[in-house]
Amino acid sequence: MLAEKLEAARGLAEALIAQALAGVALPVAEAMGYAVRGGKGLRGFLAVESARLCGFDAVQAGPAAAAIECIHAYSLVHDDLPCMDDDDLRRGQPTVHRRWDEATAVLAGDALQALAFELLAGAGCPDRARVVLMGSLAQRAGVRGMVGGQAMDIA
Repeated sequence: MLAEKLEAARGLAEALIAQALAGVALPVAEAMGYAVRGGKGLRGFLAVESARLCGFDAVQAGPAAAAIECIHAYSLVHDDLPCMDDDDLRRGQPTVHRRWDEATAVLAGDALQALAFELLAGAGCPDRARVVLMGSLAQRAGVRGMVGGQAMDIA
């Protein structure tokens, strides 16, 4: 049952991201899709289950699940860059900067971060909840959260 819920949440998040990228015929969009596919989807699953505990269904939670998966993918794309950890493989596949190039990887990561907030901005929840979600994600992804942790890691 847990495996099915995990797969459903991952599928929901990936579908929303793919829908957002549909029709964008640029290598950077292809790199974005590549970066989000193949992960476990645990963060999106936690978003869906947290929303469920608050009375929302999976469809309502989908934008939050997709947003957190975008942030996670962006962090991995940037972490793999030569100026950070310089990894060649991620999930057994070439990293984004190896499959494309460094510039595309930087832009794909940046665009994934922007897409996360675009997805939350379009979420079908009350305005106040949307503002809280966006502020919370910005803080946890920023210098007081993930970016700050990465800065300490490379220092």
